[in-house]
Amino acid sequence: MKIFEEMGRYGFEQVVFANDEASGLRAIIAIHDTTLGPALGGCRMWPYPSEEEAIVDALRLARGMTYKNAAAGLDFGGGKSVIIGDPRKDKSEALFRAFGRFVDTLGGRYLTAEDVGVSVEDMEIVHTETDHVLGLSAAAGSSGDPSPVTAFGVVRGMKACALEVFGSDSLKDRTVVVQGAGHVGYNVVRYLTEEGAKVYVTDIYEDRVKKAADDFGAKPVAPDKVFDIECDVFCPCALGAVINDETLPKLKCKIVAGAANNQLKEERHGDALEDMGILYAPDYIINAGGVINVADEFYGYNRERALRKAAGIYENVLRVIGIAKRERIPTYKAAAWLAEERIAKLGRIHKVYVPA
Repeated sequence: MKIFEEMGRYGFEQVVFANDEASGLRAIIAIHDTTLGPALGGCRMWPYPSEEEAIVDALRLARGMTYKNAAAGLDFGGGKSVIIGDPRKDKSEALFRAFGRFVDTLGGRYLTAEDVGVSVEDMEIVHTETDHVLGLSAAAGSSGDPSPVTAFGVVRGMKACALEVFGSDSLKDRTVVVQGAGHVGYNVVRYLTEEGAKVYVTDIYEDRVKKAADDFGAKPVAPDKVFDIECDVFCPCALGAVINDETLPKLKCKIVAGAANNQLKEERHGDALEDMGILYAPDYIINAGGVINVADEFYGYNRERALRKAAGIYENVLRVIGIAKRERIPTYKAAAWLAEERIAKLGRIHKVYVPA
């Protein structure tokens, strides 16, 4: 992989490789753009099959955070970090303290928080080595686990999509397939159940599926059968690139709206969804509730205020749909245009989508 070529193509500012032999830490911190403020984005821990896949994920996630923060109206740039390792086997205090020390060397250019495979408790260990961390426990006066707010925003965005497709934003009796039952997916299932939706859920970890089924009555689905169900909404809440050449022909839904980052493997897959008549809620628009929640800590955390702003994801999704219809472009381009326009006003953006 040609790192500098990739960074230049998408306007990355900085990529840091962190290695600590004593703790076994191997991490990558990617800073995409700091026009709006310090780069804010969580830390993901995952057993990547190769170092190149970890780098690609860090870059994609960091760029996505630039767009997410800009479109959500936050005064933060985009960054992300990944730790190579199995979150169920490789965690240790030493590893997260080492990660905290590396974050601290950036002097506040990057602010970290929890993400897939990393918990609030892990972030509190990171916090022993650096102040540049958000999303700490509520007991410490911070925002705590942002997953419930992320899930709340996703369901708000899903309701906006339902309004566009079905003429009503009610999710009662709508069939929703939730792929991924981690912290966010579990809470998405909870909110959907409260809305009266018929929910199917899957995950690579059976215990997560069982908990969602036991707690909320969701119907379990095997991971390899998730695309066999005809539904109103497909809700990806696991890893990215789930919309790809293999899965597109299998989709049996009218809406794709979920919490996962980088759902489109390539931008052309967003064009394909448009051609298929499937409404796509751009991931960084609909899943912004978590970053909205942790960003509120800068103003002295107030959960009601954070939830009010996360509720605005409903209007933001409608705004993106409106741009897409007016300009006759796919929603993923409309979302990028919305974010890039805000950054461009402050003098820096690598690429702007300009409708023909």
